[in-house]
This record gives sequence, C-alpha cells and structure tokens, in this order.
Amino acid sequence: MTGIGSQIDREQSSTLAKGPFQRFLRTIGPGFITGASDDDPSGIGTYSQAGAQLGFNIGWSMLFTFPLMAAIQEIAARIGRTTGKGISGNLSRHYPAPLLSVVVMLLFVANVINIGADLSAMADALKLLVGGPSSLYVVAFAIICVSAIVFLDYTRYVTVLKWTTLSLFAYVIAMFAANVPWIDAAKGLFIPHLEWSGAFFTTLLAILGTTISPYLFFWQASQEVEEEELKLTAEPLRWAPWQATRAFGRIRADTLVGMAFSNLIAVAIIFTTAATLHKAGVTDITSSTDAAKALEPAAGEFAFIVFSAGIIGTGLLAVPVLAGSAAFAVGEALRWPVGLQRKPKEAAAFYATLAAATALGTGIMFTPIDPIKALYWSAVINGMCAVPVMVVMMLMAARKDIMGEFPVQGWLRALGWLSTLAMGMSSLGLVAQWFL
Repeated sequence: MTGIGSQIDREQSSTLAKGPFQRFLRTIGPGFITGASDDDPSGIGTYSQAGAQLGFNIGWSMLFTFPLMAAIQEIAARIGRTTGKGISGNLSRHYPAPLLSVVVMLLFVANVINIGADLSAMADALKLLVGGPSSLYVVAFAIICVSAIVFLDYTRYVTVLKWTTLSLFAYVIAMFAANVPWIDAAKGLFIPHLEWSGAFFTTLLAILGTTISPYLFFWQASQEVEEEELKLTAEPLRWAPWQATRAFGRIRADTLVGMAFSNLIAVAIIFTTAATLHKAGVTDITSSTDAAKALEPAAGEFAFIVFSAGIIGTGLLAVPVLAGSAAFAVGEALRWPVGLQRKPKEAAAFYATLAAATALGTGIMFTPIDPIKALYWSAVINGMCAVPVMVVMMLMAARKDIMGEFPVQGWLRALGWLSTLAMGMSSLGLVAQWFL
C-alpha cells in the first residue's frame, strides 16, 4: 500500500508545476507530440514546395485541414483511451484477418520509406551545415533515434520528445527573418484562392496527404493506451466511465493544441518560402534540403542555417514516431507485448520490429532508389492506406460493442467522415494523375 500510495502522491504532485511552461509541458501529451511529428522533413518539403510554387495563395489550405486532422486524431485517441487497445489491437479483435494484414503491411512499408526519406533529408541538412559524408550521418541519426527509444525510461523519453518539438520554432524564426509582406500573407491565409491548374491541385492533394497520415492515427491511439497504463488510477473508459469527462476534455485540448501547432509551423514554412523563393522565381523545389539551399541566396545565411537546423530537429522527433507506430501496428496485430514503457527484455519482438523498421529505412540510402521518388511512393501508399483505415476507424468508433457507452457521435463524427471523404477524394485525385 505504501508503494501504491507514494505513486499516487507522485502523480498528484506532478500536476503542481513550478511555472507556466512546466505546467504546459505536463498538460500536453500524445496529441501534441503527434501534431509536431507531422511536420517531419518530408512534410517540410511539401510545404516548401507549396510556398515556392504557389506563394501565399495556398496558405488557406492550412485552415481548411485543421478541423479535419484535429477531428480524426481525436477519434483515434478516443478509441485508444476508451478500449485500452490501439487501432491495430482493435482491428485484430473485431475485423477480418485479411483486412488487418493489408492495413498493417501498407502502413509498415509506407513508414519504412518515410523513415528513409527523413533520415536522408536530415543527413543532407547536416552536410549543408558542416560538410562531411551524408551516408555516415544517416547511420548515426538512425542509431541515435533507436537508442533513445530502447534505452531511455519512457517518461524521460516522452519529455525528450516534448523538448524536441521546440526545434519547430526554427521555422517561425526563419519566417520573421524572411521579410514577409503580412498583408499579402493574411489574404492568402483567410481568403481561399483556387487555380484550375494541375500544379495547384497536385500541391493541394500533397498537403492533404501530408497532414492526414495513417501513422499518426496508430501512434496517438497507442500512446493514449501507454499513458493510461502508466497511471495506477486510470483504466480504459469502457470499464471506468466515471473517468470519461476528464479524459475526453484532456484529449480534446491536447489534440487541438497539437494540430494547431502543426499547422502553425506549416504556415510559417509556406510564408517563408512564398516571401523568398516564390518571389525570386525559384519554384523547382522537390525536398526540404532543396528549400534550405535555395533560401541562402534568397533570404540570407541566417534563414538558411535556421531552416537546415530545423530539418534535423524535426527528423529526430518524427523518425521515432514513424518507427514506433510501425512497431505498435505489427505488435498489436500479432498480440505481442507492446509498449515503450516496457523494458526491452519484456517486449523483445516489439523493439526488434521498431529497430528493423529504422534499419530498413536506413538501407534505402544505400540502394539505387531515389529518396525523393521513394517519398512520392510513400505518399501514394499512405493515401491508399489512409482511406480504408479511416473508414474502419469511423465504423469502429460508432460501435457500442467496442466503445461501450462512448461511441463517437454528433459533430465530431460528421467531421471525421468529412475528413475521410476529403482523403478519399485526395487519393482518387492522386491516382487520376497517373492517367492524365
């Protein structure tokens, strides 16, 4: 009883923060980390390309995607917190095995490719800053990411992830260094502008595919399960309905803050590249490092250094999330012991899968595969995977035999289906491009 009592006392005292920033760090959780990890190096490349090609006219898309991504992420979090199982764990218990296998396989492949592209971008960014062999940097970054996950205590590791999100403010700094014409930027942000051109709709589809990715659903749902298991007083809401009001309130606040932060950074990247690259007529941007290199003559060395450093910081946040979500998906599907709070010997297969996903992603660097083309196909696979996953999630969230007293209803359910429809149209548009 003494051990349990002291643990409860620690949980209660952890809410008594020393200052506003410490209170903020304790309040934010899976939703904030998920939102920040959405701005990975590949996402930075997408937003940079959008700003360089279309200028401020594409800024409004961030306001459009915000409620969609916030809704679908909240639904994913509710599934995890209510059932005590992640997305894959619920799929394995309530849906046909072939559907589970296809979804997990697509997610794993897409994540591996995304890991490879992100590691490559991080290595190229470091090479831009200090020189040296990018292949060595890829391996070093991969080892750092895996070692942190495996050897750091879970609570300490989550704190590291939270602090790593601060690297995203590099893009806010770069934006203010870029002499943005704020009246033009505000018009682009608040007044929707449509262009009937292939470049416009391709970019819009890419933005939607970047902001709504399957690995984010799996990660946030699984992290809700982890957080619940760590607290002695918490239980899955199906069996502890009295905890629902507080839990859902926290999830909503956490998710809204996380997705708002994600889109704020995306807006900063679009504004930075619109004010510099687009203005200078530089539109041939295919990656985040392309944007960093082009920024130096357009916006100066300071913006170049900040932008490049941001790529490295965001990669250190996103690669563990990509690898972790792949391991959660595989582990829950096969009903292994899973969880970052477990020691490696307690969940050997889970950690081995996480390391394997990172190793396979690293291996892409040493093949003839072009990382940029790999990233494109990762987006295609993500799009193909996202739609069935979102459909199943929406059906799952409405089932009382899964969600108990807390099926998702009302405006949240409507927004979830709207997000699913938008993603479906995005995927169809991406496929249609192949035949045009």
